[in-house]
This record gives sequence, structure tokens and C-alpha cells, in this order.
Amino acid sequence: MLFLKSTSVTRSPGIYEVDVAAKPPGKTFGVFLATDPDHPPQAVLAGLAQLGFKNTHQQSYVHKDKGKVLDLHFQKDGSDLFNGWKAEECSANLAAIEALFSGVGIAVTPRVMSLAEAYA
Repeated sequence: MLFLKSTSVTRSPGIYEVDVAAKPPGKTFGVFLATDPDHPPQAVLAGLAQLGFKNTHQQSYVHKDKGKVLDLHFQKDGSDLFNGWKAEECSANLAAIEALFSGVGIAVTPRVMSLAEAYA
């Protein structure tokens, strides 16, 4: 679940927050979205599906400011060990993710999670 300060501001229509993160060692990234369930970002969701990302988790909740939130997690299998991404897949997938989100005015900064965060 992404940490949201408020649901009164969106980064793009239907999107409250985006996180592109990988568990250590950091070569296979997931896309984590906090969205408005009443106005979902259909173009982004369709774009992720077109890129081969599959929805692996979703959870609805009401934020403390009373706004409704739908958390969505997306993963894409690679061809490396344990379905991880090889270096060239990582570069291509991150470029595609960045292009998708820049198309809706969101700059993403991929990051590697801490061990505590990744396995909590």
C-alpha cells in the first residue's frame, strides 16, 4: 500500500500516487498505483496490460480524509531465473514504463526497496 497524504490531489486524472520499485537486488520492477476507484485511469491500466504487466494485487480502502482509494500492484515476468528480468529486459521495461507515465504527465523514479520494506 502506498502512503498517501491526501486524496484531494491527483498526480494525473484517476491517479493519486505511483511507485515503480524493485525488491533487492533491484532488477525486476513492479508498478504500484493508488487510484480513484470511481474514476480509474483506463488509459494507464490498458497501457500496462499492453506492456505485459499483470495485476497481482488490489485492495480498496477509505483514506483518513474520507476519499476512496484502490491500490493496484502490477508485475511482469521476465526470462531470467525465477521469472526475473535480465539486464536488457530491465532497461526496455523501465523505458516503456517511463514513456507510459510521461504520456499522462507523471515522472517516475524507479527505486530499489529496503529489505525491511520489501519483505514486510
